[in-house]
Amino acid sequence: MAIFLTKDSKVIVQGMTGSTGMKHTKLMLGDGTNVVGGVNPRKAGQKVDFDGTEVPVFGSVNEAMEATGADVTVIFVPEKFTKDAVVEAIDAEIPLAVVITEGIAVHDSAAFWAHAGAKGNKTRIIGPNCPGLITPGQSNVGIIPGDITKAGRIGLVSKSGTLTYQMMYELRDIGFSSAVGIGGDPIIGTTHIDALKAFQDDPDTDLIVMIGEIGGDAEERAAAFIKENVTKPVVGYVAGFTAPEGKTMGHAGAIVSGSSGTAQAKKEALEAAGVKVGKTPSETARLARAALGA
Repeated sequence: MAIFLTKDSKVIVQGMTGSTGMKHTKLMLGDGTNVVGGVNPRKAGQKVDFDGTEVPVFGSVNEAMEATGADVTVIFVPEKFTKDAVVEAIDAEIPLAVVITEGIAVHDSAAFWAHAGAKGNKTRIIGPNCPGLITPGQSNVGIIPGDITKAGRIGLVSKSGTLTYQMMYELRDIGFSSAVGIGGDPIIGTTHIDALKAFQDDPDTDLIVMIGEIGGDAEERAAAFIKENVTKPVVGYVAGFTAPEGKTMGHAGAIVSGSSGTAQAKKEALEAAGVKVGKTPSETARLARAALGA
């Protein structure tokens, strides 16, 4: 089992013919991802060769879906074009859109998120400004390195890309059912709570690791959800214990005002919900091992 992404997922890449899209399409194919097409209106009808695998280019998401049966799109287009790319994916009603692009204006993110809602939320959005998601041994959509872990029993949801990679590496001997990088922007699609619910319902996930960071109240809301709805063990980490008050950190969403949004406040909320929280990624990995008896 896996959440959101399986070996049967058919993936298209919006922005595949750009340098970043080319690089990561090649890596995704190497990880076994079933990439069935790219989207670029100016290069429709062409084929791109990736070490012997020819991937066709289509003029639109809708055309790619009709020709290939694609059910996932991953978006690598520049930030000024991202809103239009996501809206196109939503209008085509593709079930999953993974938005890798960083630096998107908050207004644009709000616009395409509202558009998804107006269309009945038929498209799940992951991101923007995220590393994507991976189901090890089955499929990898985004920029998560495919060789740092293996299939296993842990579900991971994380705001931070680099901490996603570190946690996957630290627990590589146990492995992951799926790992989802939701992104750290103020407005994102899929949330901690969405992933927690999916992992709770996944019979092959035995333990959930949740990585948050300072700013906002997403972790506090996740803590309330865990307390009421999650019966599986959850281990957490909150980045930013040493961050100075009032300073904007690396992610657009990591803004602390007073005691609101601090790492300590989030840690206390999670612990009150029964989540064991590490002060470092390595301590969090040790807590995960202990919870699994590994």
